[in-house]
Amino acid sequence: MATDRVSAGTVSLSSHFAPWNRLVSMSMNHPGQYGGQPHPGPYLEPGANPTWIGHVQPGNYQPAPGNRAPLPQQTWAMPPVRRSWGTLPLLIVGAVLALGSLLLVVPFLLGNTGVTGFVIGFLVSLIPLSIVLLTVRLIDRWEPEPPRLLWFAFTWGAAVSIAGTLLIQPIFALAAPTSSEEAFAYFMATVQAPIVEEFTKSLGLLVLILAARKYFDGPVDGVVFAFTIAAGFAFTENILYFGREIASSNDPGTDLVRIFILRGVMSPFAHAVFTGTTGLIMGFAARKWHPGYAVLAFFIGLLPAMFLHNRWNSMGQNFLAEYFVVQVPIFLTAAVGIILLRLAEGKLTRQRLLEYARAGWFTPAEVEMLATTRGRRQALRWAASRGRGPQMKAFIKGATALAFTRQRILSGRDVHAHQRDELEHLHAVPALRAAVLQ
Repeated sequence: MATDRVSAGTVSLSSHFAPWNRLVSMSMNHPGQYGGQPHPGPYLEPGANPTWIGHVQPGNYQPAPGNRAPLPQQTWAMPPVRRSWGTLPLLIVGAVLALGSLLLVVPFLLGNTGVTGFVIGFLVSLIPLSIVLLTVRLIDRWEPEPPRLLWFAFTWGAAVSIAGTLLIQPIFALAAPTSSEEAFAYFMATVQAPIVEEFTKSLGLLVLILAARKYFDGPVDGVVFAFTIAAGFAFTENILYFGREIASSNDPGTDLVRIFILRGVMSPFAHAVFTGTTGLIMGFAARKWHPGYAVLAFFIGLLPAMFLHNRWNSMGQNFLAEYFVVQVPIFLTAAVGIILLRLAEGKLTRQRLLEYARAGWFTPAEVEMLATTRGRRQALRWAASRGRGPQMKAFIKGATALAFTRQRILSGRDVHAHQRDELEHLHAVPALRAAVLQ
C-alpha cells in the first residue's frame, strides 16, 4: 500500500485514486497553502460564505482545528457505532402519540370505508406514497437524516396530524354556514381543511426543530421533514378517499380509477408542496438557531401553506384549466427550488471541507472526491471495483457530517457541543480513510 503523507501525517486516499493524482501532487508541492496549519488569512477565509444557504457572520467564524502532529495509524480503530440517546424522549413521546392517534384514526377509516374498502384503499395508497418517499430519498441523499427521525415525521403525518384534524374540525363545523349543504362543504374544504390540516402537519415540524435541532440544519432538512410528514398525511387521507369509493360507489372500479388519477397521478405532491413551504421557512430559521425564531417561522410558514392549500381546494368547474395554468407551474417552481437548494448544499459541503483541507485533514483532491456529485459517483465506482464500496460510503458520510458540524459551529449554534462533535468526527477521519485503503 502506498504511504504518501498529507500535511501532518495522514494517509492520502487520492494516492490510490488516479483521477486526482495530479491535484494531490500540486497540493503537496505547495505546502504553504494546505500545510496543516490553520489558515492565517482574514477573519473570513476566501469563499467562507459560499452561498446564501450557508452565510456566516464574521464574528462567528473561526479556523478549522489544525492537524499538526502525525497521527499513528496503528492506534486508530474504526469508531464504534453508538446509538444517539438524545432523541429517545422524542421517539417515545412520538410512539405514544401515534398509537393513541391510531385508536381514533383506524375506527374512523373503517367506519367510512368498510374492511374491503380499507384494505384496497391501503394497497392503492402505497403507490403515491412510494412516489413521494422516493423523492424524499433523492432530496435527502447528500446529507441523510437519521431514519428514526424520518419515521417520527411519517407517523406524525399518518396518525397524529390526522387525529388532530379529526378533533379540531368539529369546532370549525360550528362556524360553517348552514344555509345549504354545498355552502357547508365549501367552507370546510376551503377554510377548515387548509387551516387545520396545515397546522396539525406543521406542528410536527415545530416539535422536530425544538426537540431534534441538531439534525434540523437548514432549508433542505426542513423540506425533507415536511415532505415526509405530508407523505404520511396524504397516505392516510388517500386510504379514506380510495376506500370510500369502493364502499359507496355503484361502479367502484371506475370511480376508484378516477379518484386515483386525480390524487395519485395528478397530485401526489400536493400536500408535500403545501407543507414544504412551512418546512422551507423553518429551515432558514434553523440556520440562526433560537427557539423564538423557530416558533415565529412556524407561524409565518403556515401562511403560504394554508394559502396554497386553499387555492387547490377552491378549484371547481375550471379544474383542468386552473390545474395546468396555476398548479403545474407551482409544482415546477418547487422542483427547481429544491434542485437549487441541493446544489447550494453541495457547494457548502465543499467549502467547509476545503477549510479542513487547509488545516491538513484532507487533500484538495479528496475534497473534490467527497464533496461533489461527480467525485462521489466516481469514487464509489472505484471503491466498488476493489470491494470497498461500503467503506467509501462511510467515508463520504463521515466527511459530510463533519462539514455540516462545522457549519453549525460557524452559525453560532450550540458551539461548544458541536465542537465536541467536530473532534469526534476528526478523530474518525483517518480510520475511515484507512478502511477504504485496506
